Amino acid sequence: MHRPQLGTLVAAVPTDAEARHEARAAVTAVDDEAVRLRSAVKAHDGFFTTFCVSPYSRYIARWCARRGLTPNQVTTASLLTALIAAGCAATGERGGYVAAGVLLLVSFVLDCTDGQLARYSLQYSTMGAWLDATFDRAKEYAFYAGLALGAARNGDDVWALALGAMVLMTCRHVVDFSFNEANHDATANTSPTAALSNRLDSVGWTVWVRRMIILPIGERWAMIAVLTAVTTPRIVFWALIIGCAFGACYTTAGRVLRSLTRKAKRTDRAAQALADLADSGPLAQLVAHATKRQPFRLAFAVIGVGFLLATALIEPFGSKITVFAAVLYVVISGSVVAEPLKGALDWLLPPLFRAAEYGTVLILAARSDVNGALPAAYGLVAAVAYHHYDTVYRIRGGTGAPPAWLVRTVGGHEGRTLLVVLLAALLADRGDDFTLALTAMAVVVALVVLVESIRFWVSSGAPAVHDEGETA
Repeated sequence: MHRPQLGTLVAAVPTDAEARHEARAAVTAVDDEAVRLRSAVKAHDGFFTTFCVSPYSRYIARWCARRGLTPNQVTTASLLTALIAAGCAATGERGGYVAAGVLLLVSFVLDCTDGQLARYSLQYSTMGAWLDATFDRAKEYAFYAGLALGAARNGDDVWALALGAMVLMTCRHVVDFSFNEANHDATANTSPTAALSNRLDSVGWTVWVRRMIILPIGERWAMIAVLTAVTTPRIVFWALIIGCAFGACYTTAGRVLRSLTRKAKRTDRAAQALADLADSGPLAQLVAHATKRQPFRLAFAVIGVGFLLATALIEPFGSKITVFAAVLYVVISGSVVAEPLKGALDWLLPPLFRAAEYGTVLILAARSDVNGALPAAYGLVAAVAYHHYDTVYRIRGGTGAPPAWLVRTVGGHEGRTLLVVLLAALLADRGDDFTLALTAMAVVVALVVLVESIRFWVSSGAPAVHDEGETA
């Protein structure tokens, strides 16, 4: 049995004629259209979305509904608008930048409208939820690429900043996903910091401040659009990196504090979700089977990731020491997942693995000093990030992780990282071949994960959950 919150709606079980007459009068007094329109908007959203978009986007949703448009059509229109915006940014001209900023905001309005249209017209679908979540990533990353291409036309190479922004954004999202999966069904899940958070929320205005400083999708896209129109791509990326880094530090610090102060018992389901998010391939699994329990696994993981990134950054491109660090990373990443991930801070392992893989690709491509290496690395990270986001959507939909054959085929995080390092060592004197190798990896990963992902979401009927549908 479930008793919903009626809000302005009316429900009654009259026992006599007078009560029945009063109930009918109360029902008649309700403006059903106004309720439908108001209910089309999310109850909890970011400041920019709530106050600058939703007040009018709901009417756009109603207009679309009355003309028979579907949420999927609006979602597709949002994607196309963002791609056109990316093309305008790629021109490298001020007029193109201004048009790109305006079109990006239009794309975001349509992005809000599709969900409101689905709620207003009750047109829910698995495909729609998946498209909404997937297209958001495609739009943002395509726009980053457009900015990088536009800057290159003016002699400014910002591909490293574009890739850095993508890496930071994805790692930050993985922190959100891992923490939520580790704790959403934990028992005795209480913490003094959670009580403090509730007291802050009761103040009122602090709710909006805390939502804005994490730079959610509405605030983030608004900032990107405005800065694109009035500044340069380099400034856009630096503002994005600084803002997202601050938001990531804020949310991660709070979650670490909660994890250390709460007395939570994590379930087997949560441990399995974290293992799936870790994306361990055959090499790590082989090490895990041959390894005993690792008591300080998080510390070992931090050491392995830090050593790998430091050697990639400090040692000469293609150094054997970097290869050794990659092999050590494979061993450590396998040993830390040998036991179920039920520790207080084990939810940090998946984002650490993402930082290791993406960061290694970024550093090696930047240090190769070869034209085309960074764009190729950008494509590779985008393909792998799609695989990781798709894993999240499947777990949230209750269907589990992608099939084991898919993870084995694309190598797992440790296998791809080791392969990139080996390619850098083998092709250190042939930079163009290194670019071709990264491009080939990107194409293979993209084809495999996209084909399997599309097959799954079209045929499974599993529910899809938007990754930024709730406040971080």
